[in-house]
Order: sequence, then C-alpha cells, then structure tokens
Amino acid sequence: MKIILASQNKGKIKEFKELLNMEVYAYTDFIPSFFIEENGNSFKQNAFIKVRAVTKALKSGACFEDDMLILADDSGISIKDLANEPNIYSARYAGINASDKQNNEKVIKKLKEKNLKSSEAFYTVCLAFIYKTKEFSVHGKMHGKVCNKMQGSNGFGYDSIFIPKGYNKTLGELSPNIKRQLSHRAKALKLLSILLESFE
Repeated sequence: MKIILASQNKGKIKEFKELLNMEVYAYTDFIPSFFIEENGNSFKQNAFIKVRAVTKALKSGACFEDDMLILADDSGISIKDLANEPNIYSARYAGINASDKQNNEKVIKKLKEKNLKSSEAFYTVCLAFIYKTKEFSVHGKMHGKVCNKMQGSNGFGYDSIFIPKGYNKTLGELSPNIKRQLSHRAKALKLLSILLESFE
C-alpha cells in the first residue's frame, strides 16, 4: 500500500512518514502541483475537498494505482480568548501564503492587545482518506495553551507558541519524540493505523 499525501507541506510529510512508518509520498511526486480551494466550513469538509481533488487529478493523469491510499489532513489551532480563532483559517491567519512566523506573530499581537500572556487552546486535525473508492475520516485533538512569545525551533505551524497540557515548554522546545506521543496528528494516525490493519 502506498500512502499519497494531498499536501506539499514538508513538515507534515516528514511527520506522517515518522508516525506511520510506511511509504508516504507527496502527491507532487506523481503529478504537478495545483491549486485546491479550501472553501469548507470545517476541518472535515476541507480535508475531503483536498483528498477528492487529488484523487481525481491522479486518475485524470493516469497515475492512479489500485494500492494507493490517498490521504489529506486539515488541521488548525483554536484559541479560547480569541473567540476560537484561527480555527480552519490557521494556515492563512495572517493572509494567503502567510509564513508560520507571520501567523504566530498575529496570534501574539492579538494576545498582547488583550493584555494576555497566554490562553487556553487546542489543536484539531481531521484525516480524510480514500481507498478503493471508499471514503473514511478520523479526528485527533491536543489540548494546552498558547503563549505570547515564540520559543523553540522544532516543529512547524504554531508549535513555537503552543504549550501542551502537562508541560511547561512549547512544542518548539520539546523533542520530536515527545511531540509524536502527544500530537493531535499522532492520535488521529493511531486510529488510521487500526483502520489500515483491517484493509490488509
């Protein structure tokens, strides 16, 4: 079975490879990159928009193989004191094609505007996948808080400002091994692994 990830995000691809311990490819290993408009109103809707678009493109390009499992994730962070922003807009919180640093800076600015050093927050991920014409999805969450200062260089996204529950360091400061045990994506992938075993 080949896992084809509907993403070009290098951080995500690396994390999926490590967590699944399977063959994981970016869809751009088979077809050229193309724009996918994520206009859903939930993580689940956006994940399915991506996985269906990539599956269709692979089939149109005659690159599809029967043992391919097409997988998309949509994930983000919700911050309690910012009315649960940025939620599904996490990747583009500071604007289209915003960098992780720019997105983090926007969160920090909003926290400081409210005179907050931190706020409760949680990560959510939905994994949507298509295998042999059937569609499935699983979810995972990770709770903690965000702080008003970037700390650490590990990880990606909002990891440098997110402190997981039970810890006093950000994911950017914690080791990748600890993140693999805690992360929302790791939890969802455990559920995915159970489903994959039933397919074999």
